[in-house]
Amino acid sequence: MENLLSYIPLDLSLIAGNFDRFLYGVWTTLNLTFLALALGGVLAIPMALARAARHPVWNPVVWSYTYVFRGTPLLVQTYLIYYGAGQFKAVRNSWLWDPILSSAWWCALIAFTLNTAAYTTELLRGAIVDTPKGEVEAAIATGHSYAARMRRIVLPSAFRRAIPAYSNEVIFMLHGSVVASTITLQDILGVGRWLNGRYYLAYEGFVTAALLYFVIVFAITRVFRALERRYLRHLAPRETGMRPAPKTVAKSMEHS
Repeated sequence: MENLLSYIPLDLSLIAGNFDRFLYGVWTTLNLTFLALALGGVLAIPMALARAARHPVWNPVVWSYTYVFRGTPLLVQTYLIYYGAGQFKAVRNSWLWDPILSSAWWCALIAFTLNTAAYTTELLRGAIVDTPKGEVEAAIATGHSYAARMRRIVLPSAFRRAIPAYSNEVIFMLHGSVVASTITLQDILGVGRWLNGRYYLAYEGFVTAALLYFVIVFAITRVFRALERRYLRHLAPRETGMRPAPKTVAKSMEHS
């Protein structure tokens, strides 16, 4: 066994000895990612409705917001919030500075939330616009108000059809969370960089981080596949053709 380990170009003992730090990095990454996705999803629903309805006031405002946050890198957005906000004296003297804007964790959460909200808004807008007209017309014919149509017909249908595309957004958000390591947070990549820097390593920290991201992405894809099988079952292709006649019917035909 020792001879086999000698051929592995990684110091597994250092990885094992510091694996508790990687677990802390996993917690930080998942905490930031999924909390940002939850908050961003809540923000995206009313903005997607405003975009889909082409509201004369809110539609251009939301469009401008999504254009800015989808058109600039997440790293730049995080830097502007973490480093840029402190350049203004009014911000430093406000109640937001000490508990929120002076904290790297809060700045990362704000940046991630605003970024994923922009992408989710456009994703949901497309799903709402693509709602089959028959469903909407049926809701109108049965006397549903606009709010009732959205709550009971359009949004549930849009959420189901948005599952495959939203799975990509979740994975992209997970990958984008590596930005947190650049503002002193010890996420998965941050722990990998710390390990390499502490022990003058080249690969161990990054390889471990890559494997951990791989495992998390694999789990996310399995969850979304299960959701697709459950909520998009009616969209799966069905077998066509005539069913074979029952044996009793076939025998009676032969005797006739």
